[in-house]
Amino acid sequence: MDGTLIDSTPAVVRAWTAWATEHDITAEQLAGNHGMPAASIVARLLPEDAHARALERINTLELTDVDDVVPLPGTLHTLAALPASRVAIATSCTRPLADVRIEASAIPRPDVVVTVDDVERGKPHPDPFLTAARRLGADPTRCLVVEDAPAGLTAARAAGCATLAVCTTTPRHELRADLVVESLADVDWHVDADGISVAPLTP
Repeated sequence: MDGTLIDSTPAVVRAWTAWATEHDITAEQLAGNHGMPAASIVARLLPEDAHARALERINTLELTDVDDVVPLPGTLHTLAALPASRVAIATSCTRPLADVRIEASAIPRPDVVVTVDDVERGKPHPDPFLTAARRLGADPTRCLVVEDAPAGLTAARAAGCATLAVCTTTPRHELRADLVVESLADVDWHVDADGISVAPLTP
């Protein structure tokens, strides 16, 4: 969702910068965690006895700042082009955070939204995408995952899914996927009875 369908970067940066400052975490320590659940980031950066309070704090910061959350290029066209019954969001957000960001961005909400609260292990583990596929009634090997972060792409490959990467938050050379494009505005969707196909738009 974040960085793939919606641009929440300004809000994310504000929240995590404030949190890092409060916890004496440097920008270098915070780097490289995009696409991972907040709980995993907190666990990597702080001692165990600080986890609960630190996680509560970042959740509060993120839930109360949804300014500037908007759809990314191509998102509305993509969600309009694809049947709702074949689309899911699988996000590292908590359920409350996913709800407020979907509402703030005003993107159409799919029937299937899988959050970190719905799985035992978040990205880079495959659980979010396997859960989304199961709720869609789909074989994971017949699913396409659209991602903007290496952790999400690792999770998608582990789930056996095809991958499409967008360069909205991560440099192209760091994205290992079946197809890499700048954004969803750069792909063409075709839907038929056999499934959904995607191809890069030609200049």
